[in-house]
Order: sequence, then structure tokens, then C-alpha cells
Amino acid sequence: MKINFTSQEKQLLVDKLQRYFSKELDQELAQFDGEFLLDYIGEQMGAYFYNRGLQDAQTILNSKIDTITEAIDEIELPTEIVR
Repeated sequence: MKINFTSQEKQLLVDKLQRYFSKELDQELAQFDGEFLLDYIGEQMGAYFYNRGLQDAQTILNSKIDTITEAIDEIELPTEIVR
């Protein structure tokens, strides 16, 4: 699955790469090279970040479901049926 950014998002990310290269590596990164590098990073590493985001979301969702389940258990009325 290819990660697609709007042109505005892509420009923002390329700007960040260019600033990083300039500040940390003392290298100039041209616009085309920045776009190429961004595409490469997305293709090679994007799935790892995407999957970690999904795992984090699943962890949060499971926590919320546990909280809801506990709240329901607390208000459950006693009956002769044991579960």
C-alpha cells in the first residue's frame, strides 16, 4: 500500500528533510532529491511506522474496551443466572 500525501504535506516533509540535512549534515538537499528521498523512505520504512501506529491504536482500543466492560460489570444486576 503506497502512502500518498497531498502536495502541501509532501512539501512540508521535504522542507523538514532539507532543514535536517542542512543543520545536522551540513549538506544541501535539492527539492527533487528531497522528494526522491521522501518517496524512498516511505517505500522502504513507511510500513513499519504505519504498522506501529495500528498496534498503538489497537492497544488504546483494547484498553477502552476493558474499561467499558468493567463499567458494565459494575452496574450488572444480580440474577439467578451465573455467567
